[in-house]
Amino acid sequence: MKPVKVGLLGLGTVGTGVVRIVEGHQEDLASQVGSPIVIEKVLVQDKSKARNISIDPDKLTEDAWDIIRHPDIDVIVEVMGGIGLTKEYILEALSLGKHVVTANKDLMALHGPEILAKAQENRCDVLYEASVAGGIPIIRTLVEGFSSDRINKIMGIVNGTTNFILTKMSQEGASYLDVLKEAQELGYAESDPTSDVEGLDAARKMTILATIGFRANVALEDVSVQGISSVSKEDILYAKRLGYEVKLLGIAERQDDLISVSVQPTMVKQTHPIASVNGVFNAVYVYGEAVGETMFYGAGAGELPTATSIVSDLVAVVKNLKLGVNGKQASLAYKEKKLKTDEQISSKYFLLLKVADRAGVLARITQVFADFEVSLESVLQQPTPSNPEVEIIVITHDANKAAMQKVLAMFESLDVVHEVKSVYRVEG
Repeated sequence: MKPVKVGLLGLGTVGTGVVRIVEGHQEDLASQVGSPIVIEKVLVQDKSKARNISIDPDKLTEDAWDIIRHPDIDVIVEVMGGIGLTKEYILEALSLGKHVVTANKDLMALHGPEILAKAQENRCDVLYEASVAGGIPIIRTLVEGFSSDRINKIMGIVNGTTNFILTKMSQEGASYLDVLKEAQELGYAESDPTSDVEGLDAARKMTILATIGFRANVALEDVSVQGISSVSKEDILYAKRLGYEVKLLGIAERQDDLISVSVQPTMVKQTHPIASVNGVFNAVYVYGEAVGETMFYGAGAGELPTATSIVSDLVAVVKNLKLGVNGKQASLAYKEKKLKTDEQISSKYFLLLKVADRAGVLARITQVFADFEVSLESVLQQPTPSNPEVEIIVITHDANKAAMQKVLAMFESLDVVHEVKSVYRVEG
């Protein structure tokens, strides 16, 4: 049996996991695809560096083109990250008829349509399961499992770092900055945590999921993004008191072929399954017209969970190779993208207001909501001892985003409203 030869771009944490699984599961892999899978060449930054995995030094190279242009390599597995040069490598590999498996969410979120078009042009596969939610097979589920259904909503915790931070704040009453420091010490957060805590990482993943789920080319700039850096202990305390947990959710919705995609801290009812997803775990909730509600839960990152997704994609490519059907997957984005306006985006909202403690204030505030046709589900007034102001908590019924923006603008101009402390979407 002629082996299928693989070129591996990158030997960091995930690349090491890929080598471990491919070399450790040879019998299982060969039984699935009918031939051995061999890692032929591996791109590293420094061949002399000591490694925690045994690998033939002759297989190592510091030049990516040794792999891209290698005549015997059938599949390129890209786990090096980056965008510019990585995109160049992948497009060249596809033009040479090599199939690609990648874990690169940044690349696929920004340049996915171009890469997939090049793959189809050259009858190549590009699979990228590991780019979203680590070991959870969510992309394959959306493409294959929901192929006969129509997805109306995808809602998920797709960033483990922020979920770890919010979980610790909820369970231990710790401050955002204290937990962020702990997350950095544990290696869950980078020294510059901006991509995670400001929601950019989650936004890239939701771009990919929305494109697949709604069959339209959703771009990163189509995603409304808000991070967790302004979430306070007070917000989480109030949320718990009202029966909610605060989670950074990616939410992609479709109604009558109109799409909205956002990433934002959200108050989730404690009875909703996604509210109990804690620590660095991820979960993606999918609403299909036929199947109803489904949830996919698991490790969202890490050496072996992510490597498992990569090797699963590798197996799929090799099976297609044996059947001669590479590059024949249907176009994932064949629908025209139509984005919702702010008037068409609707949800419940939580507001925490600091207002003057005097008669008639509550009536003035509720009148503002009425003026913009926002109905209220509940209003709670919290006196603050030895303070000339009180806190008012409001949860609205479904209200459109444009109306809520007008409400908030009006509060800015009211002398009795001292501060709009917090505003959150409410789910579940």
